[in-house]
Amino acid sequence: IGSDILDIGTSKFDRRNDSRAVGSGAMIPQLALGEPGQFDVPNVADPAHFCRNNFASACGNSDQGQEVKFAKGTTTLAFKFNGGIIVSVDSRSTMGAYIASGTVKKVIEINPFLLGTMAGGAADCSFWERNLGIQCRMYELRNKKRISVAAASKLLANTMRSYRGYGLSMGTMITGWDETGPQLYYVDDDGTRLHGRYFSV
Repeated sequence: IGSDILDIGTSKFDRRNDSRAVGSGAMIPQLALGEPGQFDVPNVADPAHFCRNNFASACGNSDQGQEVKFAKGTTTLAFKFNGGIIVSVDSRSTMGAYIASGTVKKVIEINPFLLGTMAGGAADCSFWERNLGIQCRMYELRNKKRISVAAASKLLANTMRSYRGYGLSMGTMITGWDETGPQLYYVDDDGTRLHGRYFSV
């Protein structure tokens, strides 16, 4: 993709397309926006300028003139594939427009076979995922076998359900490898627990 992608929808793009069709003698299909396999760009004279002014992520009140205001916060992503699970997180810790740190570790090791992600209140996530690590170790000692990802996520969901309404802020993914292969669960502060192939929190 060249830099001329930003010219789509402008008269410059139309002139170039027309000259290509006439000069080569070949019929070049016209761009049809909104069709599968394509993406729409703003139908304005300068799409790049329009996007910078209307869709830029900004701090504080500097986005008050924008058409679209993005919600800011943690983004965590995890998905299953044939060989396992990939987990991706950002590393910024914020409170409104204030950036507390740019190097936060948002993937928490529960045990050598389980990981949790952190989205929401940092204290809530880290405390309850450490607590889950203790519960998983207790399970191991009692049953003389490793806990499954499903059982670990159920323990966390049960704990969250018992504290529902106390103002906790947590959206986490519990992921890992057990006898059934790679597993991925979403658990949040109201006790919701979902099993899936991919989640973004």
